[in-house]
Amino acid sequence: MPDKAAQTVLAFDFGLQRIGVAVGEAELGTAHPLQGVAAQPQPGRLTAIERLVKEWKPSLLVVGRPLGEDGAPHEMTRRAERFARQLNGRFRLPVELVDERYSSAEVESRMRAAYGKRKTADLAKGKTLDSHAAQIILEQYFGERTS
Repeated sequence: MPDKAAQTVLAFDFGLQRIGVAVGEAELGTAHPLQGVAAQPQPGRLTAIERLVKEWKPSLLVVGRPLGEDGAPHEMTRRAERFARQLNGRFRLPVELVDERYSSAEVESRMRAAYGKRKTADLAKGKTLDSHAAQIILEQYFGERTS
């Protein structure tokens, strides 16, 4: 990983319908959700991500790597890994994969604690949970680098 000072990182929670996005600063170890991206076919999603890359100028990209509860890869693992390779090829930035097995459950738990069950369901309909999952993925990445 490059020097932590002033290092901006974009994180992605890859999905078939939506891609959650979060931004963070490695030096602070903080992350914040951004507006997600529709997982439309190429080149639409990469064009939308390109706008984010130009705006935030990250030095690193992080992609959640979904695995089964037993740690075994499955179809979504392969799709997320392919997405990570596409990001690397398009933007020529380093891409790190992070085990995201429990990020969605963590998001729902945090949301329920903060907003209650009904509001969490409304947020899921509003498609913000994916970007909150990207935030957790990025926080996990930062936490693993400081441990």
